[in-house]
Amino acid sequence: MKILFFSDIHGVPETLETLLQYAERLQPDRLVLLGDVLYHGPRNGVPNAYDPQRVAALLNQHKEAILAVRGNCDTEVDQMMLDFPILADYSEIWTETTRFFLTHGHRWNESHLPPLSPGTVLVHGHTHLPRLEVGAEGVLVFNPGSLSLPKGGHPRTFGLLDENQLAIHRLDDGTRYGDAVTFR
Repeated sequence: MKILFFSDIHGVPETLETLLQYAERLQPDRLVLLGDVLYHGPRNGVPNAYDPQRVAALLNQHKEAILAVRGNCDTEVDQMMLDFPILADYSEIWTETTRFFLTHGHRWNESHLPPLSPGTVLVHGHTHLPRLEVGAEGVLVFNPGSLSLPKGGHPRTFGLLDENQLAIHRLDDGTRYGDAVTFR
């Protein structure tokens, strides 16, 4: 199974176009969008090249492959622009060996865990900080970072599960950013 994870587009089409070029090359089974799709949010400045209509058009071209959850900046009016559901607070994907709990991160996160068993992967965005490490109660915390508004001096990043290896990758050149985790 190959899954491409991304979050926090915030209405910037150029970075999404770059990600979709990787998707075309990598041919993932699913595109997992972890929220904050169209709107930049009141706490962020308006990003350069802000164009939520273009972002919606690009994503709608891939609607069959996208599994999305709602970010804190996503609303019903955003859903009206998109041809796939984005308003679920969480979703899940199961591989042969691993449960992936998908959420944006503003409700469920490493400081406020949903009921998860050890070995589960908590996948979220929201902080704009890439992270891949074991957190509380044996839960693996995975944040692919932000496509458009990275924070903490990090580059723009996305995540990739390729067969049994989970890693964060730089958006600018596709190289791995930090350590990977391998599942048995």
